[in-house]
Amino acid sequence: MGDRLPEPHASSSPAVAAGSEAEEIEVLDSEDVLPMAAEDHWKALFDQFDPDNTGYISTEKFRSLLQRHGSELDPHKLEVLLALADSNSEGRICYQDFVNLMSNKRSNSFRQAILQGNRRLCSKALLEETGLSLSQRLIRHVAYETLPREIDRKWYYDSYTCCPPPWFMITITIVEVAFFLYNGVVLDRFVLQVTHPLYLKNALLYHPQLRAQAWRYLTYIFMHAGIEHLGLNVVLQLLVGVPLEMVHGAARISFVYVAGVVAGSLAVSVADMTAPVVGSSGGVYALVSAHLANIVMNWSGMKCQFKLLRMAVALICMSFEFGRAVWLRFHPSAYPPCPHPSFMAHLGGVMVGITLGVIILRNYEQRLQDQTLWWIFLSIYLIFVLFAIFWNIFAYSLLDLKLPPPP
Repeated sequence: MGDRLPEPHASSSPAVAAGSEAEEIEVLDSEDVLPMAAEDHWKALFDQFDPDNTGYISTEKFRSLLQRHGSELDPHKLEVLLALADSNSEGRICYQDFVNLMSNKRSNSFRQAILQGNRRLCSKALLEETGLSLSQRLIRHVAYETLPREIDRKWYYDSYTCCPPPWFMITITIVEVAFFLYNGVVLDRFVLQVTHPLYLKNALLYHPQLRAQAWRYLTYIFMHAGIEHLGLNVVLQLLVGVPLEMVHGAARISFVYVAGVVAGSLAVSVADMTAPVVGSSGGVYALVSAHLANIVMNWSGMKCQFKLLRMAVALICMSFEFGRAVWLRFHPSAYPPCPHPSFMAHLGGVMVGITLGVIILRNYEQRLQDQTLWWIFLSIYLIFVLFAIFWNIFAYSLLDLKLPPPP
């Protein structure tokens, strides 16, 4: 543009040109720009480029806004926003999409920006950045453990604040360990507690004769067959569950965990009707199977170190635990006629993990309600829950099963 722009009207803010020679756009002085976190301040900036208050600005103006105020943004976030401006086929940016991006809301605009940003990513990878503190290296490690796309990893790295911390998995683990230690002291046994004659009298575990006590379908996770059972479950849910919660949040990970727990006890009540259930394997297997399936489905994008070896170790641990449960189930019971706890809860957890769990892990910072598969798998899960409820109400009497006596 070779001609000189007209002088602006008297104002405390300078006038700048954007888009064409005849267009004047008033912008805020640098001292008036407030921190990025407040939506109103970004609205004020956006309005300078949208004098007619249409809710849209052209991509050229959007790029101008980013160039003038990009120093207020994390560099990785700026990278995604510039990619969105470059790739927008409509030639304009919606204010609400902009706000959703700035506030990390799970939205379609975020998904579009991430996908486009991933295609245009040209700066060095997060793994190549140096001079990071210990906490920054930990966050980077978690990003590479759980997310398949580099732009996702960078966005998570910039956005994570550890507020709130991964409280769900830590809390559930502490409570499980506390109950196990308490039972160990009361029963005077820590290995194979399940063989103690008083073990089944606990009000938390699931027992087929007491299936009308609905809380037992959840609280059985606080009872474990022994320290060998608890130990493996705790290790898996901390090593896998905590990083997943750091990335996807407590609400999503707790949903997968609890859904696996409920599916586990209901699977036992349908497929192994005479057996009790103990342990958190349903929830643990839901998380681990979802994580492993996500790695396999995004194999080329996952950059975690030694992923093949680590997958093999995880599968061996899960197989060992499942084999222990199968052996215990068919081992002669210490208190006949009641059998040892069932292993079907493991399989119920796996089914939740490879359906609902995978959908959640594949849609980082995206709204689940926008995903068709989410509604399909959620509907299947709810149908199974309803079926199991009716099965528990009617099938036991219709089949005339001989259940073990109540504890």
